[in-house]
Amino acid sequence: MTYTHHLFPGTRADLLARLREQLNDSRYQHVLRVEATAMALARANDVDLEKASIAGLIHDYAKQRPDQDFIDAIHRYDLDPALLAYGNPIWHGVVGAELIKRELHITDEDILNATRHHTTGAAYMTPLEQIVYMADFIEPARDFPGVEQARQLTADKLGLGVAYQAKHTLEYLIHSGKVVYPKSLVTYNAWIQRYPNV
Repeated sequence: MTYTHHLFPGTRADLLARLREQLNDSRYQHVLRVEATAMALARANDVDLEKASIAGLIHDYAKQRPDQDFIDAIHRYDLDPALLAYGNPIWHGVVGAELIKRELHITDEDILNATRHHTTGAAYMTPLEQIVYMADFIEPARDFPGVEQARQLTADKLGLGVAYQAKHTLEYLIHSGKVVYPKSLVTYNAWIQRYPNV
């Protein structure tokens, strides 16, 4: 696709080159699949395709950075110090958005929020944020119990998919004995009230 909205200071090929510098091949292929899934969901939900392409590609931009990069960024950019208690699964989205803003010069808040919330969700998410949240969860290589249900619910109604993922993620974290990031719980509470029968 040809970028025309000046959301990223370059072409899609330029953005792919920047991603190649940051990601190993497996992660790079994942972001390409997320982009394709996000664009399909964007078409189905009348969301800007260029935003969906960029947000799908950059959501994992910081995924493979060393922990110290995130710790330094939390201090440098005056982010919530409570973030220090978490690790890469939270940092690469929440803190990664700050690195994207400064390193890729992407300043559109809808795109940045799609990165910030792609693992934790949020009580309110724009359609683009919902799309990236779901595209990351259901891209074609994902294979876990419930993924087909997630794909079908998302195809039926984007919000149903969001509620399903929020519930599924919370169940996974609890059953795995993992710490729950507070926003993930807020996301679950908000979306399960909207779609209680998911």
